Amino acid sequence: MTQTPLCDALRAFASTHPLRMHMPGHKGTGLPLPELSAAAALDFTELPPTGNLFEADGPIRAAEDLWAQAVGVSSCLFLTGGSTQGVLSALALTCRPGDRVLLDRGSHRSAYHALALLDLEPVYLFRPWYAGEAVAGPISPQDVDKSLSAHPEIKTVCITSPTYYGVLSDIPALARIAHAHGARLVVDAAHGAHLPFLGDRSLAAADVAVVSAHKTLPAPGQSALLLSSLPLEELCRAASLFGSSSPSYPMMAALDAARAWMEEEGRPALARTVEAVAALRARFPALRPGPLKLDPTRLVLCCADGFAGKAALEALGVYPEMADQRHVVCICTASDTPEAFRRLERALEQALPSPPPERLDLPPAPPPEPVCSPRQARFSLTETLPVKEALGRIAAGQVAPYPPGVPVLAPGERVTKKTIAYLNQIGYNMEKGMEVVRL
Repeated sequence: MTQTPLCDALRAFASTHPLRMHMPGHKGTGLPLPELSAAAALDFTELPPTGNLFEADGPIRAAEDLWAQAVGVSSCLFLTGGSTQGVLSALALTCRPGDRVLLDRGSHRSAYHALALLDLEPVYLFRPWYAGEAVAGPISPQDVDKSLSAHPEIKTVCITSPTYYGVLSDIPALARIAHAHGARLVVDAAHGAHLPFLGDRSLAAADVAVVSAHKTLPAPGQSALLLSSLPLEELCRAASLFGSSSPSYPMMAALDAARAWMEEEGRPALARTVEAVAALRARFPALRPGPLKLDPTRLVLCCADGFAGKAALEALGVYPEMADQRHVVCICTASDTPEAFRRLERALEQALPSPPPERLDLPPAPPPEPVCSPRQARFSLTETLPVKEALGRIAAGQVAPYPPGVPVLAPGERVTKKTIAYLNQIGYNMEKGMEVVRL
């Protein structure tokens, strides 16, 4: 039987019926929301029997150590603030204020927030554009080598793998190149928490990696993991800067239980999901492995109009994760049953055109024109203007046509005629407000 040290400790302590003269205020008696009420019994604060997340001790430490073994890393820290907390912590671990960082342009907004909060200067990595598929490809090891050779002062490389579209980069190769230049590799693997349970241990090659358990595992929202070759005590110090001093014990217990379930029942269930996704990819127009190495559980459907395809699926009661002009993205996990896949297949038969549509390309965004630092732009006085009225202004936040698309504009970059023309070309709402630095 797989161990669940944190779950066991919380259950054992609750069974003693302690007099709870401490927070949380429900005192373990229940919650006004019946669906969550049972969790109150395990919802404690930092006490000797329950341990302390940021002290790296007790049953929490034992549960984290089991996760580290499962993933193949030295240290694992539970996060209750999602991968956002993890990305901020990872860059705080590996950078100092004022440092330059080699950053994947397609990074999540939390990485851009880290630039401002930590006063980091980005040197961007631009992914190759796959014209026929209208998606950005993997981070090129050659591009990383070239960038680090041109900027030897950079000691941190931060990339995203897998992307929202399931595109995987070669993490071991990127780590070898970063280390050869004396740099460390940070990987935002928010969408890759399930990959180790498919036998993919590539995250272990990164110096620091972040995964969102809640995205692809049976875990509640905001539960995530910070994985590293660094000592756990260092992870605790960095993550405590961005996390609550009262982390949720039910969320941490859920992380403990999710790992145990994946090790016992989840692996075969995940293997069945891989087979089901492969069958759907073969039947419907979709991104398939080939030039691109893909997450085998991510179903990215190709459409002449992704937004219309998403709306058609939602009208049938099927809600995808996201859509862009050419794709509909479905997140498939070990929790999806055979009946769920049959229902999805029936919906796709009705919602998506057949035969496959011509794959019309979307152009990549125009090159950015940096004007000031992300920190200066983010913390300046700002105003909001329609895109068509923002010519010449400096962006104070990201402008991404669809989440989590590669930003057309990042904080500190100028709105140019090419920017506006591109946004108009891809159908961006030109009346939508854009946050810019106030003149």
